[in-house]
Amino acid sequence: MINFSGRHFKKDLIMMAIRWYIAYTLSYRDIEELMAERGIQVDHSTIHR
Repeated sequence: MINFSGRHFKKDLIMMAIRWYIAYTLSYRDIEELMAERGIQVDHSTIHR
């Protein structure tokens, strides 16, 4: 199980970003753009961590 303690975003958003990254071979910047299209402001370096 993934430990989400200390997170700044909802667990569902974190899992969605991970799913996109793995399933579609997207870059962190691509995921940043997809999240922004959904009104979620996140920096690509945050996703990397």
